[in-house]
Amino acid sequence: MQYYTLLLFGLLIGMQHALEADHLAAVATLSKQRSTRRALVLRGSLWGVGHTITLLTICGALMLLGESISRRTEGILEMAVGVMIVVLGANVLRSLWWQRPHIHFHRHASGETHLHLHTHGDEQARHEESSHEHRHQGLGLRRALCVGMMHGAAGSAGLLILATAASTVPQALGYVAVFGVGSIMGMAALSFIASFPLRWIERCTNLVSTSAFVVIGCAAIVVGGNMIRHSWEVL
Repeated sequence: MQYYTLLLFGLLIGMQHALEADHLAAVATLSKQRSTRRALVLRGSLWGVGHTITLLTICGALMLLGESISRRTEGILEMAVGVMIVVLGANVLRSLWWQRPHIHFHRHASGETHLHLHTHGDEQARHEESSHEHRHQGLGLRRALCVGMMHGAAGSAGLLILATAASTVPQALGYVAVFGVGSIMGMAALSFIASFPLRWIERCTNLVSTSAFVVIGCAAIVVGGNMIRHSWEVL
């Protein structure tokens, strides 16, 4: 196989890799942060960046040392990712329960009027007496980067096998890098596409919005639980 063909193959595999169920579940749980189109695409891209950083670090070190990741170590990493996804999903459900998120138009003291999901979890007053003053949530970029790095650690074992198709270590690292770029492109593109229904959900009734996040949280717990179960069988 020509090296450039291998790089193209790595790019396409990386884009497909970003769409695996555990990746989608983890990134979807981050959508309870600000869900503007820009925020969603940035989070998807940062997930891919974190994913690539870890892949290059682990795969590069192992290639230079001539080592590989054992089946047991791979299982432990996969289990850690499963636990992380379960925690992320549970956090979505916990936030829905304690923070009472809801949607409607409201006016800030500055005169700005807008509509988006917000909470009153820390307030004791009745809802109609609330000033509805609040800080806009951060973009969640740091969390997206960390989640991507965790996924990269778990995926490094399988990528090492694919990278052996390259004839030299620099070429293998080039393949890993292109694979990572593909994962960034794949997740960014998916986040852009997902922004349309997510923005629509945010503007729907409270019941629809809350139900959507319940589904996201439960789905993450199921996907993470399955990863833990499969990893436990390996251990």
